[in-house]
Amino acid sequence: MVKGGRRFSFSALVVVGDKQGKVGLGLGKAGEVADAIRKGSENARSGMVNIALRDNTIPHEVTCVYDGARVLLRPASPGTGVIAGKTVRAVLELAGVRNVLSKSLGSNNAANVAKATLTALLQLRLREQIYEQRGKSIAAEQVATPVNA
Repeated sequence: MVKGGRRFSFSALVVVGDKQGKVGLGLGKAGEVADAIRKGSENARSGMVNIALRDNTIPHEVTCVYDGARVLLRPASPGTGVIAGKTVRAVLELAGVRNVLSKSLGSNNAANVAKATLTALLQLRLREQIYEQRGKSIAAEQVATPVNA
């Protein structure tokens, strides 16, 4: 409270993405709603990161904790869609993930759930990236050789 009454402040959590593997998250705070959204959008655009995708899903299962929020992401077969709550869904869809199973555990604070989801996406690695980091090459027989029985 101030002499003239209450002093309001607005915060906006903004997620931006190109649906091709780049996504960013920003939080804007201001005295006006429009200014808060603008600030959040600028923060999100400046902090966009690349994530590893494989055929419109994620390469492997991942769990991440951010403060009290815990997010579990699992790859899903084509046609499954994004099975997620609204906060996790927003981040995943803008990142370009089309088939995934998720579960949000613990806190349902939108900011923490979104940050946990983004951190989980940053933990994803493709097989090729892991082999490259270890200085190994993928042998020809290890690359998806179908077994006919």
